[in-house]
Amino acid sequence: MPIVTSIRQHKILLDTHVWYWVALGEPMFRRDFLNSLESAKENDRIYLSAISVWEIGMMGTKKKKIQFEMDVLNWVEQSIGNLGIQLVPLSPKIAIESSRLPIEVHGDPADRILIASANEVNALLVTCDAQLIEYGKGKHISVYDPTKA
Repeated sequence: MPIVTSIRQHKILLDTHVWYWVALGEPMFRRDFLNSLESAKENDRIYLSAISVWEIGMMGTKKKKIQFEMDVLNWVEQSIGNLGIQLVPLSPKIAIESSRLPIEVHGDPADRILIASANEVNALLVTCDAQLIEYGKGKHISVYDPTKA
């Protein structure tokens, strides 16, 4: 499972920051990624781990790192609907598999759950996180950076 340069026909699991930036229409993404995202939406191939919802809630409610124009729950529900996202629940299998990753990634449990979630639904993990991209070089998960050629 290599680092890939195109997401056509792949199921994709968005990392939390990518989901947030896509929902806001941030301009840092490559045009081919945005085009592929539209195709993925039309074919129900966009996934999001439940842990990302928790992270957004923490950043918008507890830590106040991001500001929303509406209640964070309303933002999450609207974003999931607008982007056609399939939510991946935090199942016992994903929780256990996140503790059994074949190589060490780092201590962030949310990132470990993202990896296990992507593996569970056989999806490409779309992230800009350097540590997750490096982990993808180990061939234990397919990773795509939507900002790089």
